[in-house]
Amino acid sequence: MTLTATGPAARSAPQGLFVLTVFTSAALVFTVQPMVARLVLPLLGGSPSVWNTSMAFFQIALLAGYVYAHLLQRIGSLKHQALIHLGLLLAAGLALPLRINGLAGPPSSDHPNLWLMAVLALSIGAPFAVLSATAPLVQAWYARTLGAVDGREPYALYAASNLGSLLALLAYPVILEPLTLLAQQRVGWSAGYAAFVLIIGMLALTISRGPISAQSSGQTTTAAPSWRDRAIWVALAAIPSSLMLGVTTYITTDVASAPFLWVLPLALYLTTFIIAFQDKPAISPELTLTLQAAALAACVALLPFRSTVFGIQLPVHLIAFFLTALMCHQRLVARRPAPEHLTDFYICLSLGGVVGGAFNAFAAPILFNDVWEYPIILALACLARPWGNLGRVPIWTWTMFFLGVAAAVGTPVAVTFASGGLNGKDVVGSFSQAEFFDMGMKGLLVLAVISAFMVRRHAIFMFGVIAVLTIASETAADRTDTRESWRSFFGVLKKSETIVPNIGGRVKMLAHGTTLHGGQAQDPNYRCTPMVYYTPSTPIGQVFIAEQKAKASVRIGAVGLGTGTVAAYTRPGDHLTFYEIDPLVVRIANDPKHFTYTTECAKGRVDFVVGDARLTVAKEPDGLFDILLIDAFSSDAVPAHLLTVEAVRGYLAKLRPDGVLILHLSNRNLDLMNPANAVARAAGGWPAEQYYVAPEVDPPGTWESSENAIIVVRDRAVLERYLASGKWTGGDPFKARPWTDDYTNLAGALYANLKGRVGWLP
Repeated sequence: MTLTATGPAARSAPQGLFVLTVFTSAALVFTVQPMVARLVLPLLGGSPSVWNTSMAFFQIALLAGYVYAHLLQRIGSLKHQALIHLGLLLAAGLALPLRINGLAGPPSSDHPNLWLMAVLALSIGAPFAVLSATAPLVQAWYARTLGAVDGREPYALYAASNLGSLLALLAYPVILEPLTLLAQQRVGWSAGYAAFVLIIGMLALTISRGPISAQSSGQTTTAAPSWRDRAIWVALAAIPSSLMLGVTTYITTDVASAPFLWVLPLALYLTTFIIAFQDKPAISPELTLTLQAAALAACVALLPFRSTVFGIQLPVHLIAFFLTALMCHQRLVARRPAPEHLTDFYICLSLGGVVGGAFNAFAAPILFNDVWEYPIILALACLARPWGNLGRVPIWTWTMFFLGVAAAVGTPVAVTFASGGLNGKDVVGSFSQAEFFDMGMKGLLVLAVISAFMVRRHAIFMFGVIAVLTIASETAADRTDTRESWRSFFGVLKKSETIVPNIGGRVKMLAHGTTLHGGQAQDPNYRCTPMVYYTPSTPIGQVFIAEQKAKASVRIGAVGLGTGTVAAYTRPGDHLTFYEIDPLVVRIANDPKHFTYTTECAKGRVDFVVGDARLTVAKEPDGLFDILLIDAFSSDAVPAHLLTVEAVRGYLAKLRPDGVLILHLSNRNLDLMNPANAVARAAGGWPAEQYYVAPEVDPPGTWESSENAIIVVRDRAVLERYLASGKWTGGDPFKARPWTDDYTNLAGALYANLKGRVGWLP
């Protein structure tokens, strides 16, 4: 290898400048991801899919940056490479300051993926792609300067890049989001971009004056990677990428789509890169393989049991994801090529990220009617493990394999009996047959998990047990009579049936994710009776009845359609408009073969507006509604942008002077009542709250749920009427900071809910 000095000093750039450059670019790249996703989140209803689609876009842009860095290596002169890169950085900077570009038009509920990709490309695509090229590009420069002098590999810079990414990512939800406004974040990031241009300009100037290897990317001393090598690199990179989005969807479906939850899996993902690329990994590959086998088997067994305490489910899934991603990345690093093929390696790594992300964000919603991609990739990850010697498999391994498969197959059988298949007679002592077989089902699951762990040294055997266990646990956990399932950008909808004797027997239900969104009795005597959250006894029912008693006709707006239950309250002369972001929900609610509240039970006029409610309600004239129901919070994925001071101020403007705003805030994981009271008062309204507890035994002719709700009025005198009933109490607006478009605190709401359950928390 020949070194040439292109300047009089003939000194190499200091290593610290290389580290600073890749660290800064990585920090900018990973700060902007949650920032931009947060900017577009309100435009698409706060759907968890916004983050998945955004991540898929960023992975595509990352690939574009890596391809650009690879092609730039065809230019032998580092000086010319640096000039081209600086020129592109300056050109991409014309898209700044950071903002949401309006050229793509208004948000689309029919094609949200395409709209979101277009908006991201126009808003941040160019700066992100050029920034993302920095890590492989600067490492290639290092290999031809300092690396050529001292023989050190440039892969350590990749660890520095990932460290910058991790610190920036963690800083966003911990420091930037709670302490700064979005407008300040956008300006700050744009300033950081300008500072980075100066840093890389300094590096380019320094290396152009130092000794440079005369070897170009076209002159190699080692064989080029084979296509088989490249395919393995892509596959090993695709698995963690897909799992990252899978576990993110799992978390956000049950809590909220918010940066503090987005960054958990992404931070773990980056940590696995840091560990994998260490010279002396903090977790050895051998230990990783052992721990990953145990964690993955436990995760697959628990996955479908969504009623399990969230505090248990969350660490199990995150640990399984972390160890599986680490396993794949360690095996990826073990196969890395010589430094001269570095950019080729990174292109394949990035391509794998795109394949995994695109599979979750674009292919899976079309291929599956439920979120099957997560358990499927968990099972396929077993094949990335060592295969062992298949020619000499010990009898012990065969025994554990068949035992694990048999135990997994037995779990749905046990569930059949646990559900009452043997008439509930006692079997052993004080245990009923249902309890006995339920314990048997859990025992079989544990046995299958242990068996999967015991065959971990042979990938194909572990894959077989895990695959059967995945199907068996899903069958065992689904104890509802699911009749149909649909999937869209906004989530998974399932229609199921159950028996409720006091309303005539058969009841159809609609669930979004894990949350019931309404039910309808099939007995003609009760078919048009509002059920679940909407019975006359619940806070929502109380308001509808009170307003209808006071007025001959009412104008109603309802954000969130569900099964359309509140349409049953409409009388001749009433007018109800539903504001629903998901066209699929509108089709289901209006199809008589599914539900008939809007087609059969409504006596007044009912119409529908599709789109994000924050935007569509804003288009209505002021002073329009007697009742405005905001019912988008009963799903456990909270669209927080509907509960800000600006949003509620807009809702109040749409009310008549004596109108009532209802905020339905029932949620398993978040305490939304205190922030909502603070928001209502800050928006200029008068709030009252009610924590309604449904009776343990439903009265004849009804089927209802407990409910938390807040009403907000413009006129204090209107509020007094509700307070006089004794069912409503004045809300305290000083228990939480009001949320705004620039500030939300979902982490605080999660903690407050947990504190309410666990009294010893500070």
